[in-house]
Amino acid sequence: MVMYKNIAVDSDLNNAQLEPVIRSDYDDVMVPNYTPQSIIPVRAQGSRLWDQEDKEYIDLAAGIAVTSLGHCHPALNEALLEQSQILWHSSNIFTNEPALRLAKKLTSLTFSEQVFFANSGAEANEAALKLARRYAKDNYGSQKNQIVSFNQSFHGRTFFTVTAGGQATYSDGFGPKPDAIEHIDFNDIAALEETISELTCAVIVEPMQGEGGIHQVSEAFIIAVRNLCDKYNALLIFDEVQTGVGRLGHFYAYQGLPITPDILTSAKGLGGGFPIAAMLTTKNIAKHLSAGTHGSTYGGNPLACAVAGVVVDTVGNTDFLQQVIYKSALLKQSLENINQEFAVFSEIRGQGLLLGAELKADYQGCAGEIMQQALEHGLVVLVAGANVLRFAPALNITDSDIQLAMEKLAMTISQWLVKRSA
Repeated sequence: MVMYKNIAVDSDLNNAQLEPVIRSDYDDVMVPNYTPQSIIPVRAQGSRLWDQEDKEYIDLAAGIAVTSLGHCHPALNEALLEQSQILWHSSNIFTNEPALRLAKKLTSLTFSEQVFFANSGAEANEAALKLARRYAKDNYGSQKNQIVSFNQSFHGRTFFTVTAGGQATYSDGFGPKPDAIEHIDFNDIAALEETISELTCAVIVEPMQGEGGIHQVSEAFIIAVRNLCDKYNALLIFDEVQTGVGRLGHFYAYQGLPITPDILTSAKGLGGGFPIAAMLTTKNIAKHLSAGTHGSTYGGNPLACAVAGVVVDTVGNTDFLQQVIYKSALLKQSLENINQEFAVFSEIRGQGLLLGAELKADYQGCAGEIMQQALEHGLVVLVAGANVLRFAPALNITDSDIQLAMEKLAMTISQWLVKRSA
């Protein structure tokens, strides 16, 4: 027991008596914009989760590609604990040492020269889109404000970013949307040539559409995007919120393509589970977000930056990235083997440890059913729309966990097919 301003405080958190909570409490006290699963995870380690009943699950979701080094990674725990005893928050009135160290690491590993830190992928994309419009206004005039995006893309949930995203169902119903945003089909060069013009300030693109179904950008298309952006003095924004920090086998996915973006956004795996995001760009572009034009209360806080620094040190290693490529091949081959047995997938696609298995026509709309069935077998997977199972495990998942997870998936599909035919 310690005293603080004459108030007794129990310093042993393990002895704290916490009110028991169950899944149904969510429906009473939480805004219903999510539909959480029936279980509540209470602890995790590596690629394993345990629920309130102490049932164990293999996690092939990684918090939707977030826990890049698995749950409760010792080095991340150590970085967080150490920083928590030094400095938590100082506001953007000051800079801080972990933020400066992290920015230096990111610029040394990428095309970028300067970094803006935020807390989520949506915030990073918001900053990127605002910067693109400010850059265009300052250099070419306010009429140059068109943003080109792609159908089925996803860029976040702020009103600007959700409108930039190519899924109108997420942005409809909230009143007038931000204008001058055009959507065309992904990987369609002809549509891009027809749409982009002198009025375009930016093209925003995901190297692989994650939420949109695990669709990878083609090399010919991204070269055309880069060339057309150059022709019309538009900025190329790479949304690497899901594909970045080793997820596709490169530190950032653009490094496996023959182009370089002007702005890159990063989040999810960057903090290994601790909220942080970053917008990366060059000095010539960054200078248009001058003092006071944009900000974030928590962005670049010492806790997040200390943790992210360890993630970057770990994932930015060539040997580590080679292991991601190896594990990708192992997981993909296992999915192919399952499909040879059950013939439920029309295609298995993706790169690195962001893979999608699209269901055949006979099983369209059933990805959610399989995800639910997998939970019963102690397996956590994702969906990418109604027809695609998505796999985004920790980048350091063990071979044995992949093997066991695929055994569970095979049992899941086998029983699901039996239920369908009953």
